Amino acid sequence: MKSTVVIGILGNQLDRGGGERWKRWRPTIDLGRHEDFLIERLELLHNASDGALATQVRQDMLQVSPETTVNLHPIPWNDPWDFEEVYGSLHDFARSYKFDTAREDYLVHITTGTHVAQICLFLLSESRHFPARLLQATPPKRRNRSEPGTLVQIDLDLSRYDKLASRFREEQSASYSVLKSGIATKNQAFNAMIEQIERVALRSTEAVLLMGPTGAGKSQLARRIYDLRRSRELVKGDFVAVNCATLKGASAMSTLFGHVKGAYTGATKDRPGLMRAAHKGVLFLDEIGELGLDEQAMLLRAVEDGVFHPVGADSVAKSDFQLLAGTNRDLRDSVRRGEFREDLYARINLWTFTLPGLADRREDIEPNLDYELGKWTKKTGHAVAFNQEARRDFLAFATNPKSPWHGNFRDLNAAMTRMATMAPGGRINRDVVSEELARLRRAWATSTPTSNAEQVLTAVLGESETSKLDRFDRVQLADAIVACRTCKTLSAAGRLLFSESRKKKAKPNDADRLRKYLARFGLDWEHVQ
Repeated sequence: MKSTVVIGILGNQLDRGGGERWKRWRPTIDLGRHEDFLIERLELLHNASDGALATQVRQDMLQVSPETTVNLHPIPWNDPWDFEEVYGSLHDFARSYKFDTAREDYLVHITTGTHVAQICLFLLSESRHFPARLLQATPPKRRNRSEPGTLVQIDLDLSRYDKLASRFREEQSASYSVLKSGIATKNQAFNAMIEQIERVALRSTEAVLLMGPTGAGKSQLARRIYDLRRSRELVKGDFVAVNCATLKGASAMSTLFGHVKGAYTGATKDRPGLMRAAHKGVLFLDEIGELGLDEQAMLLRAVEDGVFHPVGADSVAKSDFQLLAGTNRDLRDSVRRGEFREDLYARINLWTFTLPGLADRREDIEPNLDYELGKWTKKTGHAVAFNQEARRDFLAFATNPKSPWHGNFRDLNAAMTRMATMAPGGRINRDVVSEELARLRRAWATSTPTSNAEQVLTAVLGESETSKLDRFDRVQLADAIVACRTCKTLSAAGRLLFSESRKKKAKPNDADRLRKYLARFGLDWEHVQ
């Protein structure tokens, strides 16, 4: 049977008995007064200045429990309320103590000591620096101090404390729900990303960069990050959002950073600007890649130092804000082209999350249908629902890999709005769905989205050069690049691309033909690879 060893801190008030020490409840002494709880050894930690009291407590413990050996350990802390000092001292004690868990059972007494010390003991026990259970002593309920109080042992590993962990998980799940607008998403990659964002949103005030295609939900997620932080009192100010693509020309600087009266023609009064409006709150800069270089330089200083110059001002203004940024661009490519400041990119790239498009989250389309219908009902006051056949038809189309969902969730939102509007008697039937599917097919057939072809060309040529190409060339060149990347050699790619026309040639030279085609655009095999 293992010996019981208790590690505790001397209570320089609670354990002090004075002349009437046997008439008072003294937590440390009370440990030895329980007949069914035999302590083999008591390791008593105390401040060096309390040596006399520690000696008295040891002598008194020998009277109530002669079987208990009491070892005194002076702890060199100057301020028992200094968290760093107390934790460091207790941590050092735990590391130097020779635990023998095979022969001894350890308990950490958390009744005495400052609240700081009690917290530190808990943390060190939870982390297993003290391989022990916790021991809580309470005084007897009656005034008769002749009876011992109550002892409660707390095992941090026992399943009885699963309820505490369960409550924490429920609270964490509620945070995820806030970030997902209550939608029960099924995509594993998206859900894992949301869990990471939840931790970052609650533990860091550094900039967060949300990347992803247009319509993937960057703006909505930014708002929900703010809502989560606001609910935990991590921000007190407002959520201020601006699409940087709308900030063009001379007004861009004024819109963001404000101006003083008379700064330029038409500036008839001071303007605070969005940066100051976001003080103590969150500033969301959507499409941050569209900002001009001058605005980027000013933003960098505001992010790093919290200060900036309003247009025309001689002195700096201050704003303590948290930055969220969104973009559908590859900012690394913008940095290479000199269109985005490298130092600003480094500053906002600490926490970067890429939101997948709807086509990559088809399993989440169904829960989003219910979410959109709920939004419609809340907005209009009229409940709308699918009938069973109509729902099946729409989901079969929506989840089909051939449905591109160019506009991502904006396409889905628009489709649901149209069907809810046209639903007779609040029921979306198969006729309504059939009309909507035809409408989506027409829209996708005639649209020119920033598709995979656009992304391939932008990655190879850059956005500026890609924009100079005719649509006809874009489609052909993008397909040629994709073919090159799926083949090991230039010849193999040529055979794939010219599989029909090469049959009409006596001596087809596919590699040379493809090489000349790529050269028209300033490309070669190594470049496209």
